[in-house]
Amino acid sequence: MPSHLTPQMRAANAKFAKKQELKRGRSSTELKEKVQKRDYKLPVSVGWIYLLGFVLIGGGIFEVLRMML
Repeated sequence: MPSHLTPQMRAANAKFAKKQELKRGRSSTELKEKVQKRDYKLPVSVGWIYLLGFVLIGGGIFEVLRMML
């Protein structure tokens, strides 16, 4: 092993170490399942997000109206 590393070698080593760190403590089946589950699903439904937006924006509008009157 050389006593000094080029920047390309350092980058390659860092990339490899990151991949190995993600694998640590997991079986090969868990890793395959993780790769297959790439679909991101929101933790709350879109309806709840709209309701929250309506409440926040509506409350803001009422506050502005209250300050004007």
